[in-house]
Amino acid sequence: MQPSPTTSVADRPQRRTLITVATYNELANLPSLTQAIWEAVPAADVLVIDDNSPDGTGTWCDGRRQSEPRLHCLHRTGKLGLGTAIVEGMKYGIAHEYDFVLNMDADFSHHPRYLPALIAGMDPAQGPPIDVMIGSRYVAGGGTVNWPFRRKLMSRTVNLYARCMLGLKANDCSGAFRCYRVSLLKKLDFSLVRSRGYSFQEEILWLLKRLGARFGETPIEFADREHGVSKIDSAEALAALRVIFRLGVRNWIGV
Repeated sequence: MQPSPTTSVADRPQRRTLITVATYNELANLPSLTQAIWEAVPAADVLVIDDNSPDGTGTWCDGRRQSEPRLHCLHRTGKLGLGTAIVEGMKYGIAHEYDFVLNMDADFSHHPRYLPALIAGMDPAQGPPIDVMIGSRYVAGGGTVNWPFRRKLMSRTVNLYARCMLGLKANDCSGAFRCYRVSLLKKLDFSLVRSRGYSFQEEILWLLKRLGARFGETPIEFADREHGVSKIDSAEALAALRVIFRLGVRNWIGV
């Protein structure tokens, strides 16, 4: 009898990966971002979810799509919120039978060089598969670039707040650079998602935790955008804290 062969990481079946990018006025970034994505992970597909950008982001995407079958575009009527855009990407990944849906920002704050580690982390060489792999600023090797002390303190505080209120074990609960296993997303009732903006990041982890999700983290360095304008403001940050509080109450009373 011949010994049964062992399966190396290189021998594992190729996972179909969809990388989702929510955009609003990202024409200055999107062409170079998509190129960098495919240099890092040539087999991945990219889905651009555009909120009717007046700078022509959506128009560029449609034109590029004519010669690039790995690129897909969803057009929305206006700015409907980051959380709803990510949900649209997740639903697209489910409907088109991808294995992983990986979300990242459009402005290079999430650099494509980290994509291979995020994807590889979903199926570790030892231990059970991971359901959500987080590109983390707050594990060894991770960090932020050129952030003032006040911003670092605010980010750390929000993450501690989310972990305590929602019972999350991840070190980085507020970052959007994540890879999700589609087989788990299929079990999620998306009508339960209430967050439209930045609190979506904490809420989706909490909802998936309730489904038994296994979380992993791989280090990244987060860098501020070089082109364009940031979409977050203090009002949205305060709204996120209120949403996390309401979810926390539900978490602690078991609703």
